[in-house]
Amino acid sequence: MNDATQEEKKLLNITELSKPQRRVLGVLLEKAFTTPDQYPLTLKAITTGCNQKSNRDPVSHYSEPQVFEILEALREIGIAAVVHSEGGRSERYRHYMRHRFNFSEPQLAILTELWLRGRQTMGELRGRASRMVPIDSLDQLRAEFKELLDQKYVQSNGSIERRGIEVDHNWYQEKEGKNLGFESSSESEPAQRAIVSEEQSSVISSSAELSTIHNSIELLQTENQVLKQQVETLTESLQQLSQQLAELRQELGS
Repeated sequence: MNDATQEEKKLLNITELSKPQRRVLGVLLEKAFTTPDQYPLTLKAITTGCNQKSNRDPVSHYSEPQVFEILEALREIGIAAVVHSEGGRSERYRHYMRHRFNFSEPQLAILTELWLRGRQTMGELRGRASRMVPIDSLDQLRAEFKELLDQKYVQSNGSIERRGIEVDHNWYQEKEGKNLGFESSSESEPAQRAIVSEEQSSVISSSAELSTIHNSIELLQTENQVLKQQVETLTESLQQLSQQLAELRQELGS
């Protein structure tokens, strides 16, 4: 990063993307993680990835010309690029997130899932992000998420230490109004702690056993989500291979 130009350094401050830009960038990141042998992606593959029904919320219906325009916009701000295959038959596209930001691999996976699905619980996020990068526990997820939270790249509707809270990315355009309405800062924590009375503290103490049960249930739900995501990823890969085989047959005239 030391030899980055002034323009590239400014790009590190990007914190707002349009909805279509988030979808396309999320697809580039996701496929780079899950199907590296097919990455960089053709325009057709990106369009298919944007519109697939699994791992997307909401499901979209972008056309190839629309996706091309989105890719051009991402190229202009320096977080996507076009590359040419050895045969030169078609242009392919890749993301430049690792060049433009200092995110860890788990943090990139977290942002990818939030861009592709939006608001979700921490348990759901861990299960979904784990299909791209190993995230062994909710504690690890919270540690990675907190770094993003401190830099305002993500948001939550409560303390990330609490069960059941929901999180989201924070790259929305202002007109979208997607603020979860919770500010996490060290200055607010003492005031929050002061609200808890002695009586409430006693109740919290006596419910420790119940909390353990809830944690066990949450762990099982997360593990189930991981397995579900692995099945969905395998299904996507099979669909892509089938599509490639059909295209190859068409090219061979069979």
